[in-house]
Amino acid sequence: MSMTKIVEASQYILSKINNKKPKIGIVLGSGLGIYIDQIQNKTVIPYQDIPHFKRTSVEGHSGALIIGEVHGVTVAALQGRLHAYEGYAGEEIVLPVRTLAALGVETVFLTNASGGINPNFHPGDLVAITDHINLSGRNPLVGPNIAELGPRFPDMGNAYDKEMRDVLHAVAKTHHVEIKDGVYCSVLGPTYETPAEIRMMRIIGADLVGMSTVPEVIAANHLGLKVVGVACITNYAAGIKEEKLSHADVKKVAEKAMVGFATVLTETIGELKRMGKV
Repeated sequence: MSMTKIVEASQYILSKINNKKPKIGIVLGSGLGIYIDQIQNKTVIPYQDIPHFKRTSVEGHSGALIIGEVHGVTVAALQGRLHAYEGYAGEEIVLPVRTLAALGVETVFLTNASGGINPNFHPGDLVAITDHINLSGRNPLVGPNIAELGPRFPDMGNAYDKEMRDVLHAVAKTHHVEIKDGVYCSVLGPTYETPAEIRMMRIIGADLVGMSTVPEVIAANHLGLKVVGVACITNYAAGIKEEKLSHADVKKVAEKAMVGFATVLTETIGELKRMGKV
């Protein structure tokens, strides 16, 4: 990917929002796109209108960039994301996050719907991601490094910013919303995992599993952004319970978890404003 694509995408977006630069980015996963109702003074830009952005093809991923305000803070929310299992290359998957950085975003909230591996995780639970295991076999930084974006070998020791996660937990406690901590395992998909694969993931330290998020986390860390990962447990992973997995059920549970999710995300942005972090 050349810098040209990032520049052209960001310039188009800025032209639609009078050059008002967001400081917070939000990526909304399956069933969580309705969070945009919390955003005030919205400008909605369909992905297909943005140079070099690709259309989403998965139900629950609407495919639009929303620029607006939360607690008076300008935010840029990606309503839906691209996945490798849709056939997209790594650079296409992370172009939206790279574009957010070009718009001025310094902190990004990455959300997803996940399967629970940890036996203490249940559908409807919210989980702050502390770390990840990448079993997808993909990395969006493979290929020539773009020096303007970041170093050839980015450090991933604090990929999910601990300070930001502490703020998230403090806000959740204040508003009586339980948020657990967990290690996210990323797989390629689109098939759900087998029970044997889930047993392996549990042995190597994974608490939850999904088919997204890690490419954007890698790209965001490459850019020097602060990352907060929040997952909604929408189902028990294969073999944990005797039940058949479906994407429709995933969406349904994520939508039910929206009240707690929306409260924590909105009030965390407000707290960051009060702390002078945005």
